[in-house]
Amino acid sequence: MEALDETETLRGCEAESLLELLGDEYTQRVVKALGDGPMTGSELIERADVSKATAYRRLDGLQEADIVESTLHVDPDGHHCEQYSLAVSDIGVSLGPDGFEVELAADGPGTAGKQGVPGFIHADD
Repeated sequence: MEALDETETLRGCEAESLLELLGDEYTQRVVKALGDGPMTGSELIERADVSKATAYRRLDGLQEADIVESTLHVDPDGHHCEQYSLAVSDIGVSLGPDGFEVELAADGPGTAGKQGVPGFIHADD
């Protein structure tokens, strides 16, 4: 999927799949950590307190759903690693006659993580 320009609305099976992904405790930890801003996989693993395998499985799902984006970061020594950030600034859920609808909104590339995700995470810390 391409990165969001402004908003995208998911319906039916797509919406249900996204809600299932976001309902997962470990996914919520990853999203909450990324709410603090862009970070590498290693930083995310430590901040979210998840295993490496769990972090990357959740990142794969979140990237596929256009919730997270990654960029290649190269330091002055030539070492490179991926940095992950939230690609959305808001996620809205509504229930209509045809089931759930999920609206994803983005303010711009890489800006969502700088704003945090207030009210989104309800998992125990």
